[in-house]
Amino acid sequence: MKTNSTPLNVIIIGGGLAGLSSAIHLSKQDIKVLVIEKNNYPKHKVCGEYVSNEVLPYLQYLEIDVFKLGAQKINKFELSTAKNKLIKAPLPLGGFGISRYTLDNALANRAIQNGVKIIRDSVIDIQFLNDAFSVQTKNKTFHSNIVIGAYGKRASLDIKLDRDFIKQKSPFLAVKMHAKGNFPKGLVALHNFKGGYCGVSKVENDTVNLCYITGLDAFKRYKDIEDFQEKVVFKNEYLKSIFRITQPIFEEPLTISQISFSNKSPIENHIIMCGDAAGMIHPLCGNGMSMAIRSAQMASHLIIEYLQGKIESRLALEKAYQKSWDKEFKTRLKVGHFVANIFSKNQLSEMLIPVIKHIPSLLPKIIKLTHGKPMVVK
Repeated sequence: MKTNSTPLNVIIIGGGLAGLSSAIHLSKQDIKVLVIEKNNYPKHKVCGEYVSNEVLPYLQYLEIDVFKLGAQKINKFELSTAKNKLIKAPLPLGGFGISRYTLDNALANRAIQNGVKIIRDSVIDIQFLNDAFSVQTKNKTFHSNIVIGAYGKRASLDIKLDRDFIKQKSPFLAVKMHAKGNFPKGLVALHNFKGGYCGVSKVENDTVNLCYITGLDAFKRYKDIEDFQEKVVFKNEYLKSIFRITQPIFEEPLTISQISFSNKSPIENHIIMCGDAAGMIHPLCGNGMSMAIRSAQMASHLIIEYLQGKIESRLALEKAYQKSWDKEFKTRLKVGHFVANIFSKNQLSEMLIPVIKHIPSLLPKIIKLTHGKPMVVK
């Protein structure tokens, strides 16, 4: 097994939104960073692909212009129940639609231009000894002062780290596809069906992103995705109409299973977790991408202070990150679980719609609780 002779400042495991944003941020301070990512760029991922405008100031700091990449501005929201009751609301802060295929690739290119080394490999073990990390991949062992875990919702590494959430059942399946067809610009929609819901919005190149999540056990009762959609998803007339008037671009839909919405710890064995590896807001709230980017800023800022000696110890660094994470995301995650719980009970969600229609200000207030204020660049 080969090993690197010179310890790195920071190793980032996972080259998605959180990992790459952090890599760029750290590299702007001349910090030596290695990103270990198992996939090539560009690559499509199962994702709602809606991002809150709260992250725009930070993306500008990272020298990423999403609108030059073709991102679609979004300022309207609509939601339907499984029985086709519909409510609409403006998005208080607004957002944009952009594919992970495009955004991840742009971030990776920027990171490389900044001197970040990105290697394609899989991490199989991490050891922390004598205040330093040893990171073992399939091909090599690396050493560093800091490790950031930014590898997404669920990985074999979580089993190795004996994380609590990995022991719990994860009975959800997500399906994502891109399509061409008529869908309003500026709109993100969440349409519920029995046992799940589907997010719809436009991304670059006037492409419609459709991504739905459902219970795995319910899905298994049907012979395939097409059968499930015909017999379950299309009971929602809005979804039926959207799927009927659009033409899929992918040869086959992308799928991901074993999705967990359980609570996670932002620190595991001294590893600083970012993005979905630290905690995942329920996709019904549609704000996971901006949370991942925001967590990268929080972690990077504190790591810089630690490496510059402004934070005196690793323990102080970990406490500061935990405190920042809780302050920024704890309420969002609780509201996300609460909202998802309501819409998992069809009768309750049907009863709630007339209340929201009667009090128009209620829905924007709920949306605000799952979103943050525009990021302040430090």
